[in-house]
Amino acid sequence: MIKQILALLLFSCFSTLVTAQNLKGLVVNELNQPLEAAYVYNETTESHAHTAENGVFVLTNTSLGDSIRIGLLGYKRKLVKLEVTENFRIVLEEKTFQLDEMVIKEEMNTVNTISRLDLNITPVNSSQEVLRKVPGLFIGQHAGGGKAEQIFLRGFDIDHGTDISLSVDGMPVNMVSHAHGQGYSDLHFVIPETVNKIDFDKGGYYAQEGDFNTAGYVNFKTKDYLKQNEISLSAGQFNTLRTVGLFNLMENTKNQNAYVAMEYIGTDGPYKSPQNFNRLNLFGKYVMFSPENDKLTLTASHFTSRWDASGQIPQREVDNGNISRFGAIDDTEGGETERTNLNVTFDKYIDDNTKLSSNAFYSHYAFELYSNFTFFLEDPVNGDQIFQKEDRNIFGANAAISHTKFLGNTELVLTSGLGIRHDISDDVELSRTLNRSTTLESIQLGDINQTNIDAFVNAEFEFGKLKIAPALRLDYFKFLYNDALQTEYETLSETKTIVSPKLNFFFNAQDNLQLYLKSGLGFHSNDTRVVVANGGEDILPRSYGADLGTVWKPFPKLIVNTALWYLFLEQEFVYVGDAGVVEPSGKTRRYGWDFGLRYQMTDWLFLDTDATVTNARSIDEPDGENDIPLAPDFTLTGGLSFDDLNGFSGGLRFRYLDDRAANEDNSIVAEGYMVTDFNINYSMKNITLGLAIENLFDVEWNETQFATESRLQNEAQSVEEIHFTPGTPFFLKGTISYKF
Repeated sequence: MIKQILALLLFSCFSTLVTAQNLKGLVVNELNQPLEAAYVYNETTESHAHTAENGVFVLTNTSLGDSIRIGLLGYKRKLVKLEVTENFRIVLEEKTFQLDEMVIKEEMNTVNTISRLDLNITPVNSSQEVLRKVPGLFIGQHAGGGKAEQIFLRGFDIDHGTDISLSVDGMPVNMVSHAHGQGYSDLHFVIPETVNKIDFDKGGYYAQEGDFNTAGYVNFKTKDYLKQNEISLSAGQFNTLRTVGLFNLMENTKNQNAYVAMEYIGTDGPYKSPQNFNRLNLFGKYVMFSPENDKLTLTASHFTSRWDASGQIPQREVDNGNISRFGAIDDTEGGETERTNLNVTFDKYIDDNTKLSSNAFYSHYAFELYSNFTFFLEDPVNGDQIFQKEDRNIFGANAAISHTKFLGNTELVLTSGLGIRHDISDDVELSRTLNRSTTLESIQLGDINQTNIDAFVNAEFEFGKLKIAPALRLDYFKFLYNDALQTEYETLSETKTIVSPKLNFFFNAQDNLQLYLKSGLGFHSNDTRVVVANGGEDILPRSYGADLGTVWKPFPKLIVNTALWYLFLEQEFVYVGDAGVVEPSGKTRRYGWDFGLRYQMTDWLFLDTDATVTNARSIDEPDGENDIPLAPDFTLTGGLSFDDLNGFSGGLRFRYLDDRAANEDNSIVAEGYMVTDFNINYSMKNITLGLAIENLFDVEWNETQFATESRLQNEAQSVEEIHFTPGTPFFLKGTISYKF
């Protein structure tokens, strides 16, 4: 009897050990490359997991004989019976995207999955198109193609990046205390064919995102490997030429990959005075996986660009026929810029439940810009040309540890991180010049030294269908400025610390219906020159925001995402780089509604649309004088895309921006526009022929507009009115590419 009891106990213990095991496995594609965010589901015990960046997953509560389902949108699903609990490896076969296979509750981030779908169906071939992949984000160029784009999002005229955080592979793009504007973000160093994933979201609700994360953030991730080598050549109107090459340096293996990419662009644009624009991009990446699946990545890139520009022209000169829409008042504008980047990332899997992610980066950046917005308003003899320049070195590092544990039946993912960024900007200059050669007056000149140290902690508690994610972020800033125009040497300095709490809720009401409530405080820093001039007061203006939204698949081939949102900004002092002055902007509030739709009409035809309705107002100003200049109140984008139709692919896309106030009392209006683009491609074996048309219907539209007071040389009085940069007219280009 005693022997029988002991045998029963031993059998019970053995059974418990078998059923309580963790399954650690690896998911790769047919090229032996790890797949991130694949969903792994135990149909026997209903436990689930997602693969990490190295393709590894850990599935709890598994035993031999369980049925394991593995899936990822764009790949064939697999269902296997578990026969081993070690060295479990699954290869997923790539296939055409099918939206009906997407299950919302299985996705790590539904919004990013949608962006992956968009990238797959409508690939990008310009840095401008990369930004347009963010729903509701509009851009405009107003300086000959070389200057960073002007950005609009959620009722913000973000200028060049003041209220949106941008990064590439964990390396920041925004330039603090920039010669031209705070948060200046030039993404032209990104070769679009190297972009693999776009991680984005709106609002300041994310602990890992800090400075400039008020309207939202966008993180671009480059490809770890190339499926094939590729060379392409594009040629079009206005002496436009683009050539791209992407080349593997070693055969792709699970252990290591390496490739280089090169891009050259040149164009004169449609302007009477040629832009003489050219840009050269070089990019290289090396990826290595250790036997323990740790990942080391090295990237290096360099870009250089120069251009001439016709600048913003006054509406009155076009109306009276003195110049055409593509003419100029001062065609000596232009500039040049360059950026060199080195970035090292290391992902360490400490144990089955703990992961370390880290990166260290260095950038050297140089910038020169000549502009003239007011013509002869300030100087009726020489004109009002200004010159902005800086030379910058950026050093930085980030590290985050993520640990998963169970509190009873509640899964907790705890992530904590540290980061540092140090900018050294020498000879930051604003001067008045003549013909890009003679300096008439130095308005600002000095050296800026700025440090930002951050720490954050984010917790995710999963209670079945409900996930609660509280978070806290701490940022410390040190600002130093040496004014070279002062006769005596003096270092002006200020320090500031800010704490930003966040709280988010996600509820999977059904397999294909997710509800969420996001809330949090964000901020953007102000220019160091503002900080020291204002004695450190009001120099880290806060944002207070909330989103209430849904992601819903009412039908198998239709996904809809909506959000009601609110954002309040505190008093802020803004440094106007073009004038070297400080302007208070007062409190502002914005609220609105976002809507997005993706519909797969057939296996090869997709429909998408994104709309944003916004009400943006200054709080401290009376009604009728409280419009926020250039804040968009309605934007709409969308199109039809087709893929893999007997070798053909392409699409018809549109973007619409409504009329909006150009000044506080809406007496000057920036006209809206709707522009339609078309492209079609045909692939035969390794060769692809493409035809693209920008502005298919040749509409007259103004890409950027400002209410500006200016005076021409023959005018006795100044005039305040719309000054604009014309949008591209009908523009045709052809492309041929070869893969090998």
